Amino acid sequence: MAAEGCGEEMSGNGELEEPSDVEAAEAPPPPPTEEPETSEENGSADMAIETPVDPDPTSFSLPPATEDEEGELPTDFEHLWTAAHDNPLDFTSWTDLLQYCEQESHITASRRALEAFLARYPLCYGYWKKFADLERRAGYNTKAEEVCVRGLQSIPLSVDLWIHYINLLLGTLDMNLPESPRRIRSVFEDAVAAAGLDFHSDRLWDLYIEWEKEQGNMRNAAAVLDRVLKVPTQLYNTHYDKFKVHLSSHEPKEVLSPEEYEELRTLCRQSQKAGRAEQAQEKEEERPPGEEEPATPEGTDTEELMQKIRDQVLVHRDKVYQENEGEVRKRWHFEDAIKRPYFHVKPLDRLQLRAWHTYLDWELAQLNKDSQDSSQDPNQAPTEVTEDTAHPQGGAEESKVAHDDHRVRILFERCLIACALYEEFWNRYIQYLEPWSPEEARAVYRRACEIHLTYRPNIHLQWATFEERHGDLSEARRVLEALEKSLPGLAVVRLRRAALERRAGQLEQSEALLWDAVTESKEKPTLHAFYSIKLARLLLKLGRNPSRARRVLQEALEISPDNDKLHLNLLELELSGDPWASAEAVQECVNRALSAPLAPHTKILFSQRGLQYAEDYSNSIQSVLTVYEEHQRLLNELGGTKREAENGDDDPEKLKESEDGSAVAVSAQVPPTIPHVPITTPPPPVMGTDMSAQAGYGAYSSWYQQPQYGNYGYQNTWNYNQSYYPTS
Repeated sequence: MAAEGCGEEMSGNGELEEPSDVEAAEAPPPPPTEEPETSEENGSADMAIETPVDPDPTSFSLPPATEDEEGELPTDFEHLWTAAHDNPLDFTSWTDLLQYCEQESHITASRRALEAFLARYPLCYGYWKKFADLERRAGYNTKAEEVCVRGLQSIPLSVDLWIHYINLLLGTLDMNLPESPRRIRSVFEDAVAAAGLDFHSDRLWDLYIEWEKEQGNMRNAAAVLDRVLKVPTQLYNTHYDKFKVHLSSHEPKEVLSPEEYEELRTLCRQSQKAGRAEQAQEKEEERPPGEEEPATPEGTDTEELMQKIRDQVLVHRDKVYQENEGEVRKRWHFEDAIKRPYFHVKPLDRLQLRAWHTYLDWELAQLNKDSQDSSQDPNQAPTEVTEDTAHPQGGAEESKVAHDDHRVRILFERCLIACALYEEFWNRYIQYLEPWSPEEARAVYRRACEIHLTYRPNIHLQWATFEERHGDLSEARRVLEALEKSLPGLAVVRLRRAALERRAGQLEQSEALLWDAVTESKEKPTLHAFYSIKLARLLLKLGRNPSRARRVLQEALEISPDNDKLHLNLLELELSGDPWASAEAVQECVNRALSAPLAPHTKILFSQRGLQYAEDYSNSIQSVLTVYEEHQRLLNELGGTKREAENGDDDPEKLKESEDGSAVAVSAQVPPTIPHVPITTPPPPVMGTDMSAQAGYGAYSSWYQQPQYGNYGYQNTWNYNQSYYPTS
């Protein structure tokens, strides 16, 4: 796969995209089993596996330099450096910078570029290898080791990086010193503990086995082979073949543990003696009188005995191999569906994402199955087992569950290398870990939010919620503050911070955060109105201070007089007060809205609300009629067009003849099956009646009780969750 901005075919790990000769030559066919159904959904159709291999050995090769080289940077370095830092999510800018530093062979520039790049993309193991090679070729072996260690802390499942680190140690340590082999063996153990369960970890196991053979430790080599026989890997069958060759090439005493060797030797000698006794009895009958059986030296291990021991060893190992082959068979089609197991900034297709989800589903189902088996119904009839045998069985079940849990975690970690830029997999891993260990879940949140998903607000908000739920309010505050610094102006973050302080009982701090938001957003009228409404509601509902809330909304209206939500919330505030003392304030609020540059239908709604308030709370019929007359005048000014549409149209071209010969109006906007009831105007006057009566208070009353009028939504909230940035 071509990395963006690179002149060569390179993966996002800095690896040249060529098939691995070793894996291509040794990769076995799938284990003998029924062929699973393949389709494009499981990714097994017409997609070649992209296998990264070692980079060009001349990459970042530099002449020896002094320890603290501070020479002038190359000419175009600052330009490329600025371009990468101005847009850190542009992978092309980074690869351009790294390629330029490589071409210039400048150690200081290369160090700065690689440090900055790997801080943002630590899963690109190929660049860790290049960084280590850079230091080693410059003569800084200690720094090269430190680079490898840092890389392995970031991506401990990288088999390639472990092998690179081990080869670095093999090339730099003095193997004549007694501590050097111990250190190498310790690193090998760390490597197989971290990455040995990976399906593609065969090269790491093989390197470990060959190194033990080179050291002359045949028993250690056999022990490593014994361990890998239990691990389902891609080349599982080659390990068993190597074990057979290793066993046949050396005496059993040299490759088996002393305990196993003595046990098998005793068993085989007893079997051998029993066989000889039967043969001796048969020969005794046939032997001439006086002739004695030839003496066999006691304690001598014949070649026949050694072969019997080897056969017994293979009998035991064959059972292990068969069980492991079954595990490989279960996983083979899942592994075959994964085409890009390493990190890259290019998005994965849906088939690949589905393949990872399916694999995780299966592995979790296996764990749940084993967990259920280990916790059977205690009411079941117990089997006849002694007290001595009951505990080992329970321990074995618990050990199997723990092993399956470890395998699930390894698969999640593998998935989070290839899918590091997808929140869904991080969230799924956290949901799995939290019941087991909140601390481990917290570590995964930190890794996701501080390294890979720094500009994805949702997972940061979930992290803050996680910390608050577990009682760490200071960490929740820190998470939200850091998110707001990286994504300034995000309304939902400021509201989450204010809500966190409110739930913590810090009402003053919550109010201060909203005040700051109101002050900082004056240049953005829509956002300013949004924060003003939130602050006013806090002051009114929790602060019990309607005067301050009123002042906030009035100041916001000076900036945004055309914002109908501000007018509606101010009206709501006035309506929530004492009806006897708020009449004047309500009318003032309505008049302010009617004089503001609002849409005609919005003004009509405000006029209706004022009329409703007068009807509900006015102590004078004359005041009600005055408000009603003002409302009628407003309708005449603003609602003429709407009234025509509601009351029908007398245009003869829009009339059609019904079945009984009468003419009916056809509305172009309202379906004839839905009866239309106007909510903004009284019913039209009826011919032949008293017009003054139609315009009177009784007519208003009959109109006011129309069913739709109760749907006036003056309390509609601003659903800020629809968008992080309210439109301005």
